Amino acid sequence: MELWNLSQLLPGRAARITELRTGGAVRRRLLELGLVPGTRISCLHRAPAGSPAAYFARGAAIAIRSADAAQIMVEPWD
Repeated sequence: MELWNLSQLLPGRAARITELRTGGAVRRRLLELGLVPGTRISCLHRAPAGSPAAYFARGAAIAIRSADAAQIMVEPWD
């Protein structure tokens, strides 16, 4: 199984969340957004500087900083 961090996901591509490698308030916020293992997530677009990026998960568009996205492990969605 090929794993990436979410910040590597290119616009127009989808993946499945496998693990959150962060803790504390950031982890809690990501979980409250519905970013739990097994969730399908797709990259909508990135800011010109790369952070933040917009993602679509569970019927909502969300913006995540690249530092936080780097802590979310995903596998490609076929």
